Amino acid sequence: MNIHEYQAKQLLAKYDIPIPAGDIAYKTHDAERVARWLDEDVMIVKAQIHAGGRGKAGGVKMVKSVQEAVESVDNMFGMKLITPQTPPEGKEVRRVYIEAGVDIDNELYFCILNDRSTSGIAMIASTEGGMDIEEVAEKTPDKIFKVHITSGGNLQHHHVRKAVFDLGLAGKTAKKAARLMLNAFRAFVDLDAEMIEINPLVITGSGDVVAVDCKMTFDDNALFRQREVEELRDDDEMDPLELEAARHDLNYVKLEGNIGLMVNGAGLSMATMDCIEYYGGKAANFMDVAGAATPERVAAAFKLIYRDPSVDGILLNIFGGMMRCNDIAEGLVAAAREVGLSKPLVVRLEGTNVEKGREILRDSGLPMEPVESMGEAAKKIVKAVKEVT
Repeated sequence: MNIHEYQAKQLLAKYDIPIPAGDIAYKTHDAERVARWLDEDVMIVKAQIHAGGRGKAGGVKMVKSVQEAVESVDNMFGMKLITPQTPPEGKEVRRVYIEAGVDIDNELYFCILNDRSTSGIAMIASTEGGMDIEEVAEKTPDKIFKVHITSGGNLQHHHVRKAVFDLGLAGKTAKKAARLMLNAFRAFVDLDAEMIEINPLVITGSGDVVAVDCKMTFDDNALFRQREVEELRDDDEMDPLELEAARHDLNYVKLEGNIGLMVNGAGLSMATMDCIEYYGGKAANFMDVAGAATPERVAAAFKLIYRDPSVDGILLNIFGGMMRCNDIAEGLVAAAREVGLSKPLVVRLEGTNVEKGREILRDSGLPMEPVESMGEAAKKIVKAVKEVT
């Protein structure tokens, strides 16, 4: 789960990590209240969307008066920001954050994230703050410093000392940076975060260390014990189909292809996507209906995929273990009738009551094509989609 910058900063502040003073504006009239409360010669107005690259897209402005702050906020509301991390149509700005300007002497980069290569945690630091870290890693990899922490381990003081030394910090500033890193790691573990990225991590003219921007993501599977974090979810920032899937407890991720997938099990889903790609197609989504689906849940999943305008055909590939194939077929037939099925649909069922499930599909009178193997199913749906596009 993603959250906004201002929400991430509010969480950091609870772990004694210095942030600039600021507050959120939901309407233009909020801006005047916030700007007068800050009473700063320089303020920063920031559009709040779940994407990086806002500055280059016009979503970050420096202002020097209350009037300028109000005008900037007014211009941002309703703006569609298009960045490398947004969909092609961009994201609409519905919240704007106003914070005090910072006396910047140096900009650094700091991040803690889950490290899939080691199944542990990685701490990454760089002297090239304020830039795209991917670009820094590609062009000047010697300026990226990493510390690997074993799974279940803690960030140790010697890890921090090395990171601070690599960043070229010394004296009181080094101690403040070390304290920030230790506190950030504590927040990372306590909150079940997947990533805490502070960019830039600013060294001020007086030697203070301040988190000027922050991005945080969290493990969805841990939200049941992170109610405070879950309450920060902004439904407006989610893909409408992903939001609908979450309401039905479906594992759904929107992708860029045109073949809708409905599969049970993450492994089978990935194998199905590979199979489709092998035959020249591309998946429009990842959809895992999980283990014990009811006919109603299957129907909800099918209708969700069918509503996606980018989907030209659908492949259902389900192994009925805990799920009975006849239940799957009943839900599928009900949903197909409700939507008025007009897109190619290939169905591969295996497992419990498979013959009964196939019989329900055959007797439905709907244009469904049941097949027995995954390879055959992928080949047929790719061919069918190419014929209609």
